[in-house]
Amino acid sequence: MAKALLGYVGGSDPRVLAEMRRLQQRVQDLESELVRIQAENDALSAAAHYHGDSLLESIDVSQAEPALA
Repeated sequence: MAKALLGYVGGSDPRVLAEMRRLQQRVQDLESELVRIQAENDALSAAAHYHGDSLLESIDVSQAEPALA
């Protein structure tokens, strides 16, 4: 009964296999993008630490405008 519910009777449905391959590729693409973004974030963090807080110190809070909602 469980095999029938999962679609294993009569072989695998090619549409299901194609969808599974597409989803696996999408997961790989997203994992690759995550690694790329993490590396970019690490580089930006290192650059921010290298330059210190000079950017934050250069902002005059008394002259800052309110954020738009």
